[in-house]
Amino acid sequence: MTPRGLRNNNPLNIRHNADKYQGEVAGTDKSFKTFSTMAHGYRAAFVTLGTYNARGWNTIEKIVSRWAPPNENNTRRYVASVERWSGVQRDKILTATDGADYMLIVAAMSYMENGVNADITQVQAGFKLQTKITMP
Repeated sequence: MTPRGLRNNNPLNIRHNADKYQGEVAGTDKSFKTFSTMAHGYRAAFVTLGTYNARGWNTIEKIVSRWAPPNENNTRRYVASVERWSGVQRDKILTATDGADYMLIVAAMSYMENGVNADITQVQAGFKLQTKITMP
């Protein structure tokens, strides 16, 4: 069976909230948003992580602790997995111009959320649809 995040074109499983994202569509999932394309789902993840960065949640450790809190997840395992799969140190301070690192982190988070490798072309397409995180 296709993982929920992929069925919803929401590879990082963004929960329903007051934010409306480009490409967000009405879906049948009661808990998680649905997007028109996978690229738009990745775009929403980058936009959210750009907001996190602006608020000081700028390391894998801080990002994942907010994204996947211990009351819902094994946050320590999630952090360790994202660090290992992305190749980015958990305590590296990310800036809004660390787009290459963010793409690796988002791909790793997508794997953590869905159990299958992210399609890197879709990750890149989502990155190109947003402006909060850039390349140097």
